[in-house]
Amino acid sequence: MSQMDISTRTEEGGWRSKPSFMTWRARDVVYVMRHHWIPCLFAAGFLFVVSVESSIKMVSESSPPFDIGFVATESLHHLLASSPDLNTGLAALNSVLGVMQVSYIAWTWLIEGRPRATITALFLFTCRGVLGYCTQLPLSKEYLGSAIDFPLGNLSFFYFFSGHVAGTTIASLDMRRMQRLRLAMVFDILNVLQSIRLLATRGHYTIDLAGGVAAAILFDSLAGKYEANTRKRQL
Repeated sequence: MSQMDISTRTEEGGWRSKPSFMTWRARDVVYVMRHHWIPCLFAAGFLFVVSVESSIKMVSESSPPFDIGFVATESLHHLLASSPDLNTGLAALNSVLGVMQVSYIAWTWLIEGRPRATITALFLFTCRGVLGYCTQLPLSKEYLGSAIDFPLGNLSFFYFFSGHVAGTTIASLDMRRMQRLRLAMVFDILNVLQSIRLLATRGHYTIDLAGGVAAAILFDSLAGKYEANTRKRQL
C-alpha cells in the first residue's frame, strides 16, 4: 500500500539525497486524500481562512466588537433585556449547573479517589487567571448581569476563557472516561444551553466559549500525563 514518507532524515541520522516531496507520486496523493481526509479538510479550511483573513475589513475603533454568537442570539438578548425575571431565572439554573460541575469534580477526588479531574481544574483555572489578568477586556455595553449568577454576587470576572464552559467540559470528559455516557451527554447538552445563555447575556464572546472547551481538553490531557509520570516515579 502506497503511503507518503514525510521524513527527510534516514534512520542513521543523515539526510536523503532528495527532499521528501520530490518522491511523491500521484498515487501517494490519492492515498492521502482517501485515508487522511480529515487533515485534507483542515488544509482546505486553512486556505479558506487565509483568504478570508487577508480580505476582511477590521472593526473600526468606534465600533463595538463583532461576535457571530451575539448576532445569532440577538432575539434572545432582547427577550432577556425586557424580562428581568426570566434573566434571573436562567441565571439561577446556570448557577445550579455550576454547583453540579464543582460537586462532581470534588466527588471524583474526595469520594472515588481519582484526582485527575481536580488536577485538571487546578491547572486550568490557574492558567485562566493568568491569561485573564494579562488581557483584561471591558464588559460589553449590552451585558445583562444577575446577582445570583455563579459565582454568586454579580462579581467581576475575566472574559477569556469561559470558566463555566471549561468546568462543565472537565466533568463531561471524566464521565466519558468512566463510561458514564448518559450523564456526560446530559452535561454536554447543558453546556450548549449554558453557552447560548452566556452569549445572549453578553457574558462571554464566542471565542471565550471555544477557548473553554479547548482548554479543558488540553489540561485534561496534561493532568493525565502528570498522573502517568507520577506513577512511573513511584515504581
